[in-house]
Amino acid sequence: MSTAPVYVIAEAGVNHNGQRDLAFALVEAAAKAGADAVKFQTFDAAKLASKSAPKAAYQKQSTDAAESQLAMLKKLELPQAWHHELQTHARNHGIEFLSTAFDVESLAFLVELGMPLFKIPSGELTNGPLLWQFARTGKPLVLSTGMATLAEVEQGLAIVAHALNADAEPTSVDEVWRGWSRPEWRNSLRHHVTLLHCTSQYPTPFNEVNLRAMDTLATSFGLAVGYSDHTEGILIPIAAVARGARVIEKHFTLDRNLPGPDHKASLEPAELAKMVQQIRALQVAFGDGSKSPQPSEWDTRQAARQQVIAARTIEAGAMITRADLSTARCGRGLQPTALWGLVNQTATRAYVIGDVIEP
Repeated sequence: MSTAPVYVIAEAGVNHNGQRDLAFALVEAAAKAGADAVKFQTFDAAKLASKSAPKAAYQKQSTDAAESQLAMLKKLELPQAWHHELQTHARNHGIEFLSTAFDVESLAFLVELGMPLFKIPSGELTNGPLLWQFARTGKPLVLSTGMATLAEVEQGLAIVAHALNADAEPTSVDEVWRGWSRPEWRNSLRHHVTLLHCTSQYPTPFNEVNLRAMDTLATSFGLAVGYSDHTEGILIPIAAVARGARVIEKHFTLDRNLPGPDHKASLEPAELAKMVQQIRALQVAFGDGSKSPQPSEWDTRQAARQQVIAARTIEAGAMITRADLSTARCGRGLQPTALWGLVNQTATRAYVIGDVIEP
C-alpha cells in the first residue's frame, strides 16, 4: 500500500448556485477543512444539454421538476471570468483549484488556465472524442467510472492510451483497440491515470456502494484507484481509504438546505473537515507494515510478559522436574519457552517458591 498522502478533492461542483460570493466561500471552506483541492465544473449549458434533455430523478426531487435540464444548468454555469480569480484565491489559501470540463472549448480554456490534472466525470467515460481530448492534454487524469461496466472502463482506458501514443485522433474504434493490444501503450497509463469507483446516485444508498468494485478496477487494470463518493456522511470514503483508495472526491456545500441539485447529497464544512481529519489519521495508523514492537510498547512488553520461576522449593544440586517450574511476570529472567529446556537439568543453586530462575 502506498504511503503517499491520499489526495482529497472537495467537490464544490455547481453548489455555488451561480453566485460569485458563494463560489469564493466554498474555496475558503475547502481550504479550512484541509482538502488538497477544491473542484468546480466548467461548461456551456447550451453545449452540454439539449432543450429536450430530461433531468435525473434526484434532480427532479431537489429542483423544480417542471424545469428542463438545460434551464437548470444555465443557472449553474461558472463564468469564465471567475476562474482566474478563484484559482488565485485558492492558491492564496494553500489549496489547488480544479475544474471539470464538459465540452472541448471548456477543456481548452482550462488547459490555458494551467490545471495540474483533469478529473473526467462518469458521464463522459463513454464520450470517446472528448475523452481523447482530455488525454491529449498530457495531464494526469482521474477517471470516474459511475454507471459503467468493466468493458466500458476498458474502452475508456484504450482511448486514453491511444491519445497518449498515437499521432492523430483515431478514425475508428478498431484503431483504438489495435493500439490497446500493444503492451507499451497499456503501460503508458501507469502513474498517469487513476480510476475512481463511483455510484452515480445522489445520495447513494449503502447497499449500492459496492466498494469491492474498487478492488476489481485495481486488479483488472493495475492502476491506482480511488473513490468518488455520493453517500451521506463520511463512513464510506474513510472505508475506501482503508481499502486502498489513493484519491477521494466528496461533494460539499456551505448549507444542505440551499436550493440546487447537489446540496442535499453534500457534506457541510464541519463534516468535510472531520472526513479529512479522519482520513489523515487513518493513513498514519497504516504504519510501515513491519511487525515489530512500537516504541511505546517496550515498557508494556517488560511488564506484561512472564518469565520462568520456581513453583516450589528446589535444592541446590537437585535435578529439576517439570513440577518444579512455572511462569509469572517478573520483569526479568528467562522466557517461558526456556522452561522446557530446564527440565532434568541440575539446579545450580537453591530456590524458594516464586524465585526467578537464573540462566
